[in-house]
Amino acid sequence: QVQLVESGGGLVQAGGSLRLSCAASGSIFSINTMGWYRQAPGKQRELVAAITSGGVTTNYADSVKGRFTISRDNAKNTVYLQMNSLIPEDTAVYYCNYRRDYPYEYNSWGQGTQVTVSS
Repeated sequence: QVQLVESGGGLVQAGGSLRLSCAASGSIFSINTMGWYRQAPGKQRELVAAITSGGVTTNYADSVKGRFTISRDNAKNTVYLQMNSLIPEDTAVYYCNYRRDYPYEYNSWGQGTQVTVSS
């Protein structure tokens, strides 16, 4: 079982920056993918960014490419999301995700952290 704890959300003006952190603990498998999803009121949850355990492969939603950067520190079992040039459309609850396929399929989610971008 893997527990995820997010931090770093808050209120920021358009054009500003925030850095989200997600610390994982528990039975962490060495090969995994961690990422960030977000969900705005009345909308479906969407992938924002993801990164593999090797740290080489990343994936971003088109809407955040060039503005957000995902990274991870495996020694700390922590993933980060640096969010720059924030716009009101980024307002949502952001959820950290841990996923592994081996030795069996497993997913874990954080409780979510609110990000609000004012215009």
